[in-house]
Amino acid sequence: FPQIYFSLLMKTFLKPGLLICDNYTDVVNGMEIYSMKIDSKVTSRFAHNVITSRAVNRGNVSKEVFFDVDLPKTAFITNFSMTIDGVTYPGTIKEKEAAKKQYEKAVSRGQTAGLVKASGRKTEKFTVSVNIKAASKVTFELTYEELLKRQFGEYEMFIKVKPKQLVKDFEIEVDIFEPQGITELEAEGTFITNELQNTIKKTFSGKKGHISFKPTLDQQRRCPSCSESVLDGDFTVRYDVKRTTPDNLQIVNGYFVHFFAPTNLPKLSKNIIFVLDTSGSMSGREIEQTKEALLKILDDIKEDDFFNIILFDSEISTWKETLIKASPENLDEARKFVRQISAQGLTNLHGGLMRGIDILNAAHEENLVPKRSASIIIMLTDGQPNVGVSNTQEIEKSVKKAIDGRYTLYNLGFGSGVDYGFLERMALENKGLARRIYPDSDAALQLQGFYDEVSNPMLIDVELNYPENEISDLTTNSFKHFYDGSEIVVAGRFVDSNQNHLSVDVRGEGVSMDFFDLSEQTAQAFQEQQYIFGEYIERLWAYLTIEQLLEKRITATGEEKENLTAQALALSLMYKFVTPLTSMVVTKPEEDENEEGIADKPTEAAVSPETSELLIDGDPHFIISVPQKKDAICFNINENPGMILNLINDPVTGITVNGELIGDKRVNSNAKIQNSYFGKLGIANKHLDVKLTVTPERITIENGDEKTGFTWLDSVTLQQAGLTLIINRKKKLVLSMGSGVSFVVVLHQVWKKHPLHQDFLGLYTLKSDKLSEQTHGLLGQFFQPIDFTILEIHPGSDPKKPDATMIVKNNELTVTRGWQKDYRRDPAHGVDIPCWFVHDNGAGLIDGVHTDYIVSSLF
Repeated sequence: FPQIYFSLLMKTFLKPGLLICDNYTDVVNGMEIYSMKIDSKVTSRFAHNVITSRAVNRGNVSKEVFFDVDLPKTAFITNFSMTIDGVTYPGTIKEKEAAKKQYEKAVSRGQTAGLVKASGRKTEKFTVSVNIKAASKVTFELTYEELLKRQFGEYEMFIKVKPKQLVKDFEIEVDIFEPQGITELEAEGTFITNELQNTIKKTFSGKKGHISFKPTLDQQRRCPSCSESVLDGDFTVRYDVKRTTPDNLQIVNGYFVHFFAPTNLPKLSKNIIFVLDTSGSMSGREIEQTKEALLKILDDIKEDDFFNIILFDSEISTWKETLIKASPENLDEARKFVRQISAQGLTNLHGGLMRGIDILNAAHEENLVPKRSASIIIMLTDGQPNVGVSNTQEIEKSVKKAIDGRYTLYNLGFGSGVDYGFLERMALENKGLARRIYPDSDAALQLQGFYDEVSNPMLIDVELNYPENEISDLTTNSFKHFYDGSEIVVAGRFVDSNQNHLSVDVRGEGVSMDFFDLSEQTAQAFQEQQYIFGEYIERLWAYLTIEQLLEKRITATGEEKENLTAQALALSLMYKFVTPLTSMVVTKPEEDENEEGIADKPTEAAVSPETSELLIDGDPHFIISVPQKKDAICFNINENPGMILNLINDPVTGITVNGELIGDKRVNSNAKIQNSYFGKLGIANKHLDVKLTVTPERITIENGDEKTGFTWLDSVTLQQAGLTLIINRKKKLVLSMGSGVSFVVVLHQVWKKHPLHQDFLGLYTLKSDKLSEQTHGLLGQFFQPIDFTILEIHPGSDPKKPDATMIVKNNELTVTRGWQKDYRRDPAHGVDIPCWFVHDNGAGLIDGVHTDYIVSSLF
């Protein structure tokens, strides 16, 4: 949803007369953002970062101010708050769908809105705005955490600096505490001038390091007499730690983290296959940059390595029929081959990959390559398969079967035309990763930079083992390759929280012999508490666990995916991380309305097309939104109290929703049609063996033989395998289950002594695209796209509600323009939704007649 959020945000923010000051000073308009501080504490590679920005409205009218910052893509936001006139409004972490609804409400009403969106190669942008009264102050505080990764022998902390205007009090402060000791510490900025270089203060000794950067207003000026800021670029901190042993173990309060980075090992030889897309879409700059990168990579290939080059367009062509040793003569011949590469034709991606795998298989079977060597496939493509085998699921399946865990596959996606989700799944299934290559002037350097990361394997098939009876939760502990200059990190939780020692067994295959490290390590006492933020080892464990659960979730299906999702969501909520499953909402109470902001985490995958949102509420009104028409269709079902209607039935996911009707307390003898409402809902998932019964009094969950009950007075968040239930006291509940489909049940309460009406329920569906194409039911049949045409709009019996002719499902119906209530955002009063009303219980719109959907029981 990031792109969708952003379009809504722009419509709201770019109103005439709004002040857009991008964080910093705009004194002309009375708005001064006078302070910004970035405070980072790094403990054992885990960074805790707090960005604080302060503004004051010196004008005599209200102004809107923006807090706008770029964050590392690998980071998770953990808190955001606004302090306005001394009152702090903290953020709360919620399941994504619940937060999204609040966000949409805020945006639609032109109120405060915030988001995280994909922004650049290393970063994503967080933006929030708030309206500030005259002579008022606001403080924004954003906290995020990330595990710093080691590459090329260093840890890197990346801070984007882009104030755009001068800031009176601007400061970056970084404190580092590493129990192993710090061996080197550097800080640099792409915007640093000779004068600014002196403002970077750097000290490190023993276990502690400190960086500060605090330029004055004059030092920030691009020229002596102008107000333009020179602070525009990247501020990077790099450091490394002492390594007297290959690994380091740290234990704190029942959790441990194990860092493994052996040095001075001989490098393994590589067997590397380059699989390159040379289809017509690669013509021009893309193919020239690919050739430039490949020529530089050929200069870096070692003489002990073996390699080959596969090209795919409509056809498959290879430089050689087998893997070839990287002798000077062979490298010269390869360079000539690369220089004559051209781009044309379609994209037979499957054929290119399979040819590369076949060549690697043959090389190993015929002993052409060393037994102890690292086999790697690097594929580059800018498009999607469209000739040969073009079904991506079939390609994933056949590639995984052919590789069979023996080789590592890295997929590089050039530009925005690739199916990145497909490339990522296929790489992860084969122990590699996917990476975007941005089509800028330095694309060749990006390609070469990626190769440098994987060009020096030291060990293969690395396993870090710990006593099973002592560990209850462990992050990934087996790795296909260990590369020079990198680091393996494993974290875990002890069965006994008081344990302070651990046996470690590390094994891997090196050049001539197995690597073997067996040690008994004991927890160290860390006295430097000012450098330590909370239970940092526990948070590092949670961070790594969530990150790896989300990664495994990409390739998982069915029940396995449900379980991974439930685990990641539970940990995200528990440790207050904004992940792809959660969002953070900030609410600022006002006299008559709320202002809300949301911190949301995007993914690299493309945004899904809009799907219909369907709801049933009131008497009972069925509303089907049709996004492609920017319109809605509605109809009523008029049946007697006690009748049970099948609303949703999906034989593939096993999800069924039925609803039982209730009527008014007494019958109105003068009414032609009696009011009826849903008084009981039954939601079941037979694959999970779960049944949820909802009435206006109680919510009951049956999980096999176990039964759990709640009332509407409870505020509950419940997670279990494949299911998340959130009860918002006396208002609504949100249920997510199975493949990701979610339902919202709204509670409508009336005055207890009302002579006629009684409490009832409304049902709203979210993520309807997660149900299968075989879904049916009164509501379920509309989860698939529906098309209709409106003709001959003319006055009806009600002057305010014109009639028209609707062509739908080859039927010609008379419909009436009207409104129905949507109670998701406002359970008390609802929001009027315009729709075309289909008469006679939806006749001609629904399949069959409405009585076909009457069932005998709730389950």
